[in-house]
Amino acid sequence: MKFPPYLLIALPALLTVSCDKQKTAIEANKDAVNTAIDHRKDAVDAAAKEAVKNTEANAAVDKANIEAGRETAQAQLDAAKKKADAEASAAKAKVDAEKK
Repeated sequence: MKFPPYLLIALPALLTVSCDKQKTAIEANKDAVNTAIDHRKDAVDAAAKEAVKNTEANAAVDKANIEAGRETAQAQLDAAKKKADAEASAAKAKVDAEKK
C-alpha cells in the first residue's frame, strides 16, 4: 500500500501533537499535586504554630495554678503553725495557773 506523501508528514506531526498534549497534561497534574502538597504543608505549619501557642498558654495557666496552690498550702501551714503556737502558749499559761 502506498501512502501519499502528505500522510507521511502528517502522521508524525499528529503523534508529536498528541505527545505534547499528554506531556502538558502530565505537567499540569504534577503542578496541581505540588500545589496541593504546598497547601497541606502550610496548613500543617499553621496547626503546629497554633498548637505551640495553645501549649504555651496552657503552661502559663498551669504555672499560675501551681503557684496559687503553693501559696494556699503555705497560708494553711502558717495558720497551723500559729494555732500550734497559740495552743502551746495556752497550755503553758494553764500550767502556770495551776502552780499558783
